Amino acid sequence: MSETLTRADLSEAIYSEIGISKVESSQIVDQIFEEMILELIDGKSVKLSSFGSFMVRQKNERIGRNPKTKEEAVIDARRVVVFRASKELKNKIINE
Repeated sequence: MSETLTRADLSEAIYSEIGISKVESSQIVDQIFEEMILELIDGKSVKLSSFGSFMVRQKNERIGRNPKTKEEAVIDARRVVVFRASKELKNKIINE
């Protein structure tokens, strides 16, 4: 079973490494994510060097199919967030 890294884990890591209060480390994590979200809402990309990039893509309306009933349905146009891992991240994962 794999563990999931959470906001609380990130906050705890900042608290442990830097030594600031848990409240401050939690606020830092929240502020980082808030800034990323605001940029993505504006349609901008977020690049974290040696990690990867988050981008917003526009998907057009299309016809989809319910796999259970085989019934066709219209899937509305929408914006989606995509992540592209950096070469450094891919190499670290492959070599572990």
